[in-house]
Amino acid sequence: MSEKKIVGITMGDPASIGPEITVKAFADKSLYDLCRPVVVGDACVMEAALPIVGHTEMKINPVKDVADAKFEYGTIDVLDMGLVDMDQLKRGEVSAMCGEAAFQYVAKVINLALEHKVDATVTNAFNKEAVNLAGHHYSGHTEIYAEMTGTKNYTMMLAHENLRVVHVSTHVSLREACDRVKKQRVLDVIRIADKACKELGIKEPKIGVAGLNPHSGEHGLFGHEEIDEIIPAIEAARQRASTQTARYRRTAYSPRQEALV
Repeated sequence: MSEKKIVGITMGDPASIGPEITVKAFADKSLYDLCRPVVVGDACVMEAALPIVGHTEMKINPVKDVADAKFEYGTIDVLDMGLVDMDQLKRGEVSAMCGEAAFQYVAKVINLALEHKVDATVTNAFNKEAVNLAGHHYSGHTEIYAEMTGTKNYTMMLAHENLRVVHVSTHVSLREACDRVKKQRVLDVIRIADKACKELGIKEPKIGVAGLNPHSGEHGLFGHEEIDEIIPAIEAARQRASTQTARYRRTAYSPRQEALV
């Protein structure tokens, strides 16, 4: 059996619920059956979270390198970045200190993945106002990951059991979200969704595209985005899928066989 993958987990905003959620997750032994988890954050904040959630039996193991982690149940390995002054920490309040720390945890875990020191990353929530207050002007985790990995074409995917949801737009105003509904963007998101689902083991994903307006515009009665942007994107995606299928058939069959298909 292959060795369990190392998963880097960011602590999230030190003033928020991330540290507490992390302790609760690590208190579940099944986590260690799935992977080798290590927290990227501040050991002092994680230590303070133990009594808050009633898990004082657990121990915090501060490390400076993933290679020093124990990966033992009952011990929470924390790649300690030392960014939080506990005397200044005020839980439930937005601050530049916590925004800076939360951002740096994400940047660190991404770099660990790029350096192949962790096999996967998980991020706890951060406060977007706090991150921007610290001078990092991103609307969410997705945009940080995209910039740091040099990814130009991307979207967010939400997943639960057999359902996957991808976004044409994410954290923007409703007005801007409507303005972003353009044929090329809708088509890009369809393609990203299809590729991601296949990489997740769904051989033939069924993709449904939502309308923007009430009743999907009712043939122009309540708006024209469906007619001008969304439906043309769907048709382009179908055409591309049809072309790929035809290309596959030409590759898979001899000329004689192809004539019979």
